[in-house]
Amino acid sequence: MGVNYGFEKVRFLQPVTAGSRVRAVGTLASAEPTGSGIRVVQDLTIEIEGSERPALIAQWVTLLVPA
Repeated sequence: MGVNYGFEKVRFLQPVTAGSRVRAVGTLASAEPTGSGIRVVQDLTIEIEGSERPALIAQWVTLLVPA
Protein backbone atom coordinates (compact mmCIF):
# COMPACT_ATOMS: atom_id res chain seq x y z
CA MET A 1 0.00 0.00 0.00
CA GLY A 2 1.23 3.50 -0.74
CA VAL A 3 0.57 6.47 1.54
CA ASN A 4 0.98 9.94 0.06
CA TYR A 5 3.16 11.99 2.44
CA GLY A 6 2.91 15.08 0.24
CA PHE A 7 5.29 17.28 -1.69
CA GLU A 8 8.54 19.08 -0.85
CA LYS A 9 10.46 21.82 -2.66
CA VAL A 10 7.47 22.75 -4.85
CA ARG A 11 8.21 25.42 -7.47
CA PHE A 12 5.59 26.77 -9.88
CA LEU A 13 7.54 28.06 -12.88
CA GLN A 14 4.78 29.12 -15.25
CA PRO A 15 0.98 28.91 -15.54
CA VAL A 16 -0.81 26.25 -17.56
CA THR A 17 -3.38 27.78 -19.89
CA ALA A 18 -6.75 26.14 -20.50
CA GLY A 19 -6.59 23.48 -23.20
CA SER A 20 -2.83 22.89 -22.85
CA ARG A 21 -1.52 19.35 -22.98
CA VAL A 22 0.66 18.41 -19.99
CA ARG A 23 2.56 15.35 -18.84
CA ALA A 24 4.26 14.32 -15.62
CA VAL A 25 7.79 12.89 -15.61
CA GLY A 26 9.10 11.30 -12.41
CA THR A 27 12.47 9.88 -11.47
CA LEU A 28 13.42 8.06 -8.29
CA ALA A 29 15.50 10.33 -6.04
CA SER A 30 15.76 8.04 -3.00
CA ALA A 31 14.25 5.04 -1.23
CA GLU A 32 15.00 4.57 2.47
CA PRO A 33 13.68 1.90 4.84
CA THR A 34 11.81 3.19 7.90
CA GLY A 35 10.20 1.43 10.84
CA SER A 36 6.84 1.19 9.06
CA GLY A 37 7.87 0.75 5.39
CA ILE A 38 9.94 2.38 2.68
CA ARG A 39 10.04 6.17 2.24
CA VAL A 40 10.25 6.94 -1.49
CA VAL A 41 11.11 10.37 -2.89
CA GLN A 42 10.55 11.08 -6.58
CA ASP A 43 11.67 14.16 -8.50
CA LEU A 44 8.54 15.24 -10.39
CA THR A 45 8.31 17.59 -13.37
CA ILE A 46 5.07 18.73 -15.03
CA GLU A 47 5.82 19.63 -18.65
CA ILE A 48 3.68 21.69 -21.05
CA GLU A 49 3.61 20.57 -24.67
CA GLY A 50 5.44 23.09 -26.88
CA SER A 51 7.04 24.96 -23.97
CA GLU A 52 10.72 24.99 -23.08
CA ARG A 53 10.10 25.58 -19.36
CA PRO A 54 8.14 23.17 -17.15
CA ALA A 55 5.05 24.29 -15.26
CA LEU A 56 6.07 22.68 -11.96
CA ILE A 57 9.06 21.01 -10.31
CA ALA A 58 8.66 19.22 -6.96
CA GLN A 59 9.63 16.22 -4.87
CA TRP A 60 6.82 13.73 -4.22
CA VAL A 61 7.16 11.78 -0.97
CA THR A 62 5.38 8.43 -0.54
CA LEU A 63 5.53 5.76 2.17
CA LEU A 64 5.24 2.19 0.85
CA VAL A 65 3.81 -0.10 3.54
CA PRO A 66 3.94 -3.90 3.14
CA ALA A 67 0.62 -5.76 3.21
